[in-house]
Amino acid sequence: MVDKSITAPELLQSVTKILTSQEFTFESLKPYIPHLSSNPNILISLLSSKALVHRPTTLLSFFKWSQTHLPPSISHSPLPLLSVLHPIFLHQKFVDAKALLLSFIAADKSNVLHQHILHPPSIVEHRRTLKFLLDTSIGAYVASGLPHHAAQIFSKMMRLNIKPNLVTCNTLLNALVRYPSSHSIYLSKAVFSDALKLGVKVNTNTFNILIYGCCLENKLEEAMGIISKMGEFGCLPDNITYNTVLDFLCKKGKLNEARNLLLDMKSKGLVPNRNTYNVLVSGYCKLGWLKEATQIIELMWKNNVLPDVRTYNMLVSGLCREGKIDEAFRLRVEMENLNLLPDVVTYNTLINGCFDCSSSSRAFELMEEMEGKGVMPNAVTYNTVVKWYVMEGKMDDAGKTVRKMKESGFSSDSFTYNTLIRGYCKSGNMSEAFMMMDEMGRKGMKMTVVTLNITLHTLCEEKKLKEAYDLLSTASKKGYLVDEVSYGTLIMGFFKDEKSAIALRLWDEMKEKKIVPSIITYNSVIRGLCQSGKTDKAIDKLNELLESGFLPDETTYNTIIHGYCRERQVDKAFQFHNQMVENSFKPDVYTCNILLCGLCREGMLDKALKLFNTWISKGRLIDLVSYNTIISRLCKDGRAEEAFDLLEEMKEKKLEPDSYTYNAILGALANADRANEAGELKSKMMEMGKLRDQTELLDEGKTVRSNEASLESDQNTIMFSEQINELCSQSKYKDAMKLFQESTQKGITLHKHTYITLMEGLIKRRKSISKAAL
Repeated sequence: MVDKSITAPELLQSVTKILTSQEFTFESLKPYIPHLSSNPNILISLLSSKALVHRPTTLLSFFKWSQTHLPPSISHSPLPLLSVLHPIFLHQKFVDAKALLLSFIAADKSNVLHQHILHPPSIVEHRRTLKFLLDTSIGAYVASGLPHHAAQIFSKMMRLNIKPNLVTCNTLLNALVRYPSSHSIYLSKAVFSDALKLGVKVNTNTFNILIYGCCLENKLEEAMGIISKMGEFGCLPDNITYNTVLDFLCKKGKLNEARNLLLDMKSKGLVPNRNTYNVLVSGYCKLGWLKEATQIIELMWKNNVLPDVRTYNMLVSGLCREGKIDEAFRLRVEMENLNLLPDVVTYNTLINGCFDCSSSSRAFELMEEMEGKGVMPNAVTYNTVVKWYVMEGKMDDAGKTVRKMKESGFSSDSFTYNTLIRGYCKSGNMSEAFMMMDEMGRKGMKMTVVTLNITLHTLCEEKKLKEAYDLLSTASKKGYLVDEVSYGTLIMGFFKDEKSAIALRLWDEMKEKKIVPSIITYNSVIRGLCQSGKTDKAIDKLNELLESGFLPDETTYNTIIHGYCRERQVDKAFQFHNQMVENSFKPDVYTCNILLCGLCREGMLDKALKLFNTWISKGRLIDLVSYNTIISRLCKDGRAEEAFDLLEEMKEKKLEPDSYTYNAILGALANADRANEAGELKSKMMEMGKLRDQTELLDEGKTVRSNEASLESDQNTIMFSEQINELCSQSKYKDAMKLFQESTQKGITLHKHTYITLMEGLIKRRKSISKAAL
């Protein structure tokens, strides 16, 4: 029961006397709690009291006490907070003020405080106090992960013509640029423009933030334009400026432009630092140019710039990416010899490398080793294991690892969710994938560009191109960052669906949005055009690629050479090949196989043999596909003896013949009616017992099959194998051989036992013919 006999002035006087007393304790305030709880204005009056304005520490303690002892209707109101901030700002206790704001914002789910800051009450009418309030609130909302709320407060300052602090401007700009939304980067440019209008003297850090935003948006020209304008504001580019753009150029594979920028940096009197070199090492490693990356590290030593753990970690990552896991382990030993102790990043990279090289046992051993050496696993370690389980299709084990991750104190992040979404998409469980996306949303995780790209890829794989296109359009309109991978995925989807016009329209749309494609995206478009029979248009894209400052790689050249061969323009393929060799292109075994296949397909066997022998005489690598291509053509042209010679040569080089090899040889024996050789071949096949099934055939994406025939489906293999076996069981060997010839023409590989059955049939048929002749 509240004692109504105490008036408001008396209450104010009594509580003020207690707070200003030297023997003040909060225990003495307990009798007044009912009075303070019944009238919120009393609390505001106390916090605004002139008698307490010079006692900020007492006021701060009293405010915190009121938050825990007064009812929520009072403690959750922003008015007491705004009242106490005035004296705190007067005494320039900005850290305390920001802490109070942060605490309130965390519990302010309805954004009541934000509305009061945008429309401040009379208690903060003092212009100086208002400036401090708005400045500090911007920092608090940024720290709370709400940069858009902070931007609205900045707009309020603009309307009131209140000049913000430079640190406030840079803090807000940085938060907006890094927020995963294209709208946020656009907003950052508006904030920069308004800051200039308010007379804020920007510095190099301001420009570095804007340049970073341009790079995130893939807008290189805009970034370079900002660098050129820095001088107008009395600012000079520094190492961070150049390192930011260098990093972007290296990630895009634009190494020529990166070298030119490095020269420009040196001409400005800036000395490359460790970060500069690390950016270059990272760029080279991502392109697989490990030799060049090593040369950069050697250059660091020469220039007395000591490589750090990060430098070596990038090289370890590059080696793992190239499948050179043993070299990566040797580099770890080298690090230890240089007293650079491998950290959790080193271990995570090696663990991931082991998983990629199908050495899971070694990966799990590393996890035990790292803990033994005091290097504790982090979220990345667990995510790497989750990723491996997902790749193996072991979704239950992936779920168990996620639970173990949470038990170890790590929350599932965007990577965890994206990996699980990828797994569910891969297994066709789209409902579970969308549930994961909803869960991300409930946890406040926005759909990142990675999530978007995973979903786009799955929709394209399922040929749901309209849904994929709608998703891409919607994502852009909603302000999500859309990158070259998003467009590249959809472009390839339309190329595969033989809708090249739409694919090219998307390409143009991507360029219009100033999204800079990387060499990978260029290669995808070039491949799509070549597969659509438009290799001449692919050459236009190659020229565009060169004009953009990119360096084409082996994939670019091999794709175009393959395109010409596919269009039966072998002469053009060779002309292009020779032209590119003059431009430092180094043909590889895939180049050789493409050309061999093109020549054999056009019946130019002698030219193919000449290329084949020249390649061998120069000591270049040839593989099973190379031999299969030549053997297949020799057999078709009735030159079986030469095919048998090559078969022996393969064995000398320890290249094991596969289904294609035996397919070609068996066809030649059948055509020549050479049953004895068929019997010998059958015995050898039985001894080896290593004929590969269809599932073990060479990866179409990495090689060109010797007969360029794509296996349509398991049904074709089963159907032809069963029919041939049935005919052989009925002693209809002639019909069986006809069916075999048909399967060969269609590029269908039979079950290995069918080859044995056919050889037996060939021998039996030969015996029956001989008997009839006698």
